Amino acid sequence: MAAAYIGVSTTLFDELVADGRMPKPKLINSRNVWDRLRIDAAFEALPEKLDRENPFLNPRV
Repeated sequence: MAAAYIGVSTTLFDELVADGRMPKPKLINSRNVWDRLRIDAAFEALPEKLDRENPFLNPRV
C-alpha cells in the first residue's frame, strides 16, 4: 500500500527504504506500517524531474 501511495512498485519502494530515501516502517505487532506523514515528507524531499526539452525551465547556474 505504501508503494502504491507514491505510485511505484513494491520492489522500487523497498529499494527507496533501503537507501534511506523513504522512511522505515513502524512495527505494530508483527506488521510493518508506514506513517503517511513521514512518506509525504520523504516524497517532497525527492528531486524534481528536470525538463530537458525546455532549457528556459531549467537554466544552468
